[in-house]
Amino acid sequence: MARRPLPRILSSGTTRLTRGRAMARTAADSASDVLHPLITVSRGLRLLAVSARRKWAGTPKERRGPALFLVAACVLVLALMPYGPLLALVTVMALAAWKGRDRTPKRTGPDEAETRRLQALYDALVPYFSVPEDPDPLYAHGGEWGAAFGDHAFDDEGRLTRLELSYPPYFADGDPGARATVERLLHAKSGRGRECHFAWDQEANRLVMSVLPALSTSIAAQRFVTVPGETVLGFTDDTSVQRTVPVTADGETHQEPPVVWRTGPRSTEPHLLVAGRPGAGATSLLRSVALQALPHGDVVIVEGSGAGEFASFAGRPGVLAVESALGGALAALEWTARETERRLVAANAARQAGHPLPEDVKRPLWVLFDRPSVLAHLAAADGGRDPQQLLSVPLRHGRAAGVTVVVADHVDALDWVEETVKSHTPARVALGALPADVVESVLGAPPHTTPVPDVPPGRGYARLGVSEVLRVQVPATPDPYDDAATDAERRAVLALLPRREDDPAEQPPAGQAAARPGPAEPAEPVGPVGPEADGRTAPPERAGMAAPATVAAAEG
Repeated sequence: MARRPLPRILSSGTTRLTRGRAMARTAADSASDVLHPLITVSRGLRLLAVSARRKWAGTPKERRGPALFLVAACVLVLALMPYGPLLALVTVMALAAWKGRDRTPKRTGPDEAETRRLQALYDALVPYFSVPEDPDPLYAHGGEWGAAFGDHAFDDEGRLTRLELSYPPYFADGDPGARATVERLLHAKSGRGRECHFAWDQEANRLVMSVLPALSTSIAAQRFVTVPGETVLGFTDDTSVQRTVPVTADGETHQEPPVVWRTGPRSTEPHLLVAGRPGAGATSLLRSVALQALPHGDVVIVEGSGAGEFASFAGRPGVLAVESALGGALAALEWTARETERRLVAANAARQAGHPLPEDVKRPLWVLFDRPSVLAHLAAADGGRDPQQLLSVPLRHGRAAGVTVVVADHVDALDWVEETVKSHTPARVALGALPADVVESVLGAPPHTTPVPDVPPGRGYARLGVSEVLRVQVPATPDPYDDAATDAERRAVLALLPRREDDPAEQPPAGQAAARPGPAEPAEPVGPVGPEADGRTAPPERAGMAAPATVAAAEG
């Protein structure tokens, strides 16, 4: 029985209330800046009045009469003097401004506890940054930290959040092992459980350690401001990339720095490999990629786990096939290989004839393969062919044919992933709480931050080609049929899925046309599948492939 989509509900007034609070806070800050002199004088007058009352209460009763007479005489003299009242008013206002000024003491250096922490950190670094042959060591037992440490900052709990230090020129800062030892020491001494970033300046012999804030986990699936050929894998730190895109999170729209993966004939990273722990968000990343690819291309999905994570994509315009069985996966990937060859032949013929590329060749084709290790294990048990072997043609020639391959699997099952897949996927993403050596084995380079033991789903690292390793947080893109996900996230995914034409519950209102970003209509198949009929291959259903439901029924 088909599941009915979640109902659409009207948005509440949370956004309007949040915007009203922000405007009220801004107005209060502006009024405080404008009225600051008046507030200072008022506070001073209050303090002067309290001081005068306390002085009067402390005066003995026998002296209150003469004191009152003296004050009255002074007031009379000021009233008879030229400009006396004005001078008295100016004097009182000046005293009130002086009395009401902000006299909160400002810290100019670390306190005693912070000084002890810096000294302990200095002493711990002495064995790594000193040698006996140095006549004037920067780090020495019993030395002071002031000459070695520069700018530093602490949080409210007294833990280091930033530290800039100098090290001697003879330290082997080019050795990854020596650098990793110092990084582990600084991370342990500054407070565990936080993600620290280390920036080594080898020319100036300086190291800057900074504690990074947590990446936002409130960004759900939505339409990102990108051009065709760009895919947002997630979001990172604002200091790592020079681009921002508007996103909506918690009812507000703000700018976030994205990790953009570029595909197409000019891309240097045409294919992607995702690895992570179970529940780390690899399948959610594939779902996010599929949602971004559907408006401009066609998608073939192969789900090795068989858990129905992509059941919501079945039958959608632009989704050519969703296969979870071994036979269906082999048929879908075989058609993908033949389609890649057909596109290459058609593109070569068009270029030799001086004609533009056909529309069906220019339209991108995405192949999303989730958990190939499961199907590889099944194929090995049955003595059949591994479906990953059929990815050889799309991986090798997909960039020229407009075919993009995305493979995702568990990090402990990467041994089942074919070497062809690993060697042709220069774009890498590692998700979950992974040790630094595992992250380096997946991405090909160590991260510049210290991994933390507990991370939210979708949190990890990304590396595109030979660029630096970036922190990444994948947008929340759950299965819309998963009851464990929040209603807002499920509705966001359903809103991005193309509407099924055969489902009345998903039809748009009367008078509104349904957008169909589906595939280019192929020619009717005649004879065998392949380029020998009319130069085209048929989609999976027309090439002898059964639909996902048919395959499941046949194997059941």
